[in-house]
Amino acid sequence: MPELPEVETTRRGIQPYIHHQRITRIVIRHRGLRWPIPEGLEDCVTNQTVHSVERRAKYLLLHCDTGILIIHLGMSGRLRVLDNDAHIQKHDHVDIYFSNGHVLRFTDTRRFGAVLWTEEAIEKHPLISHLGPEPLSEDFTGELLYKRAKGRKTPIKTFIMNGEIVVGVGNIYANEALFMSGIDPTKLAGELTKAKMIELAKMIKKVLEKALLAGGTTLRDFRKSDGNPGYFAQELFVYGREGQPCLICQTPISQIRQAQRATFFCSKCQGK
Repeated sequence: MPELPEVETTRRGIQPYIHHQRITRIVIRHRGLRWPIPEGLEDCVTNQTVHSVERRAKYLLLHCDTGILIIHLGMSGRLRVLDNDAHIQKHDHVDIYFSNGHVLRFTDTRRFGAVLWTEEAIEKHPLISHLGPEPLSEDFTGELLYKRAKGRKTPIKTFIMNGEIVVGVGNIYANEALFMSGIDPTKLAGELTKAKMIELAKMIKKVLEKALLAGGTTLRDFRKSDGNPGYFAQELFVYGREGQPCLICQTPISQIRQAQRATFFCSKCQGK
C-alpha cells in the first residue's frame, strides 16, 4: 500500500502537468472502486480548472473551480501522466483529459482506491474531518502525542498508526521510527514518558523526511509506462529484516504480529 511519502511524491509528480489546466473530459471505465464513483461526476468536473494539487493524509485533492476531486490510491492504485492517445490496459479505470494534451490515468488492480467529488469544505468531508495532524507539520509534536496517549492501553505501534492520532505513519515507517527511538513496539502508549514521546515524534519526522528525500529521484517515473514510484530505496533498520543482525548491536531482528500487521524490532536496542 502506498504510504504518505509515496503519495506525496505522486502529488509532486503529477502537479506540473495538471496545475492550472482545464479538464476537457473524463472517461470512467469502472465505477466499482472502494466507494463507487458517483454518477454525474463527468458533468461535475468537465471544464473545471485545477487550481492546486494538495495532499491530506493519503488523499490527493485536486482543487477545482467549484469543488474538489478526491483521489485515494488504496492498496494498489497509481496515477500516470500520459499522452491522450496512450494504450488502454485492463485495470485503467479513469482517464482525466486536460487542455494541454495530457491525460491523468488512474489504474488500480485491486480496486480499493477511490475517485470522488465534493463541493463542501474539505475539512468537513467525512473522510477528512476525523483525521489527526500531518506528521511533518508544526502541529505534530511529542507533547501532543504524550497528551493523547494518557490512559491509553494500546500498544505504541498501533497508537501511532491510528490516523486520528497522526496521519500517514504507515507500517514501514512506524517500525523504523520506533527502532530509531529505542521504543519497544509492544509497550503501551499511556506508559511512555513525555521525553520518549518527544523523541518518537522527532524520529517519525526524520524517517518520513528521509523517505521524501529519496523519493525526489523518482519524479520522472510519472511520465514512464509504469508511473509507480514504489517504495523508496533506502536503508531500513528493522522492517523486513527478521533474523538478520541488527545494524547497531548485531542481535537478530524479531518479528511479531500486531493488529494484523508485521512488526519488526530489535529486542536489545528496543528493550523495555
